[in-house]
Formats: sequence, structure tokens, C-alpha cells
Amino acid sequence: MMIADLETLLAASHATAAFRADLAAYAARLPAERVTSSSPAPRVKVLRAIAQLLHSEPALEVDRINVRAVSGCADFVGTLTAQDADGESHVFDFEWNCEWKARELGYVDYFGLPDQIRAAQEFDWKCFAHWTRATSRATQTA
Repeated sequence: MMIADLETLLAASHATAAFRADLAAYAARLPAERVTSSSPAPRVKVLRAIAQLLHSEPALEVDRINVRAVSGCADFVGTLTAQDADGESHVFDFEWNCEWKARELGYVDYFGLPDQIRAAQEFDWKCFAHWTRATSRATQTA
């Protein structure tokens, strides 16, 4: 399972080799300790959030990520925490929403409703209605 442009975004990023390897494992549904979700989440939606992270923060030396989000039919809303190679955490609040994208583009289905399926298929990970850096903080060690 791969998201459109994910390999290109990853190649242009400063993500660590260990993260790259775990991301490939995660996409192949294999164990990946550097790619985690604090709540049950569809793998494709987590990968979309990672694509957005790599797109918006290509200079970030991503070493691991954790996604805490709620998944609906047309949306995926929550927080992505990326830890860099130095152990600093970078937190992003987000809303991926294909219904929002369909409304924005005027896509309607046969019934006159927002055609979220078309928006998701055409724009894949690019349906973020909201992506904001929340905070950065050093990771505390015990």
C-alpha cells in the first residue's frame, strides 16, 4: 500500500534511514516501531498524514511518528507527533477531509451531495482542510 507521491516526498525529505525503512515496512503491513498510532486508524489515512508531514516539513529529520486521530467516513482528524533525530518532538494538528475538498471544488455525485469519493481518488493525501504546527518540545528522558 503506497500513497501517491509518498516515495517522491520521502526522497526529498531529511527523514532518517531508520524511519524510511520502518515507513516501508508499515506500508507493507509489517511491524514498524517508528510509525505508530495511539488509537485505531486506517493505515491509508496514517500514510496520508505522513505524506502531508513530508510535504510541509521536508527539512525535518523525521525519525519516528505517532498519530492520534479519529477516523470518520470522509475525514481523519487529530494530531501527528514527529520526533526528529535529536529527540525533539514536533506536533501538528490536522484534518484530512475529502468531503471538504469536494465542496471546495464543487464536486457533486449523482444525488447532488459532495462527491467525496472522487475528491479522495483524485487528490489522495492532498485533502487536508487543516494542517498546523501546534508546538515543539524536547523529549524528556527518565
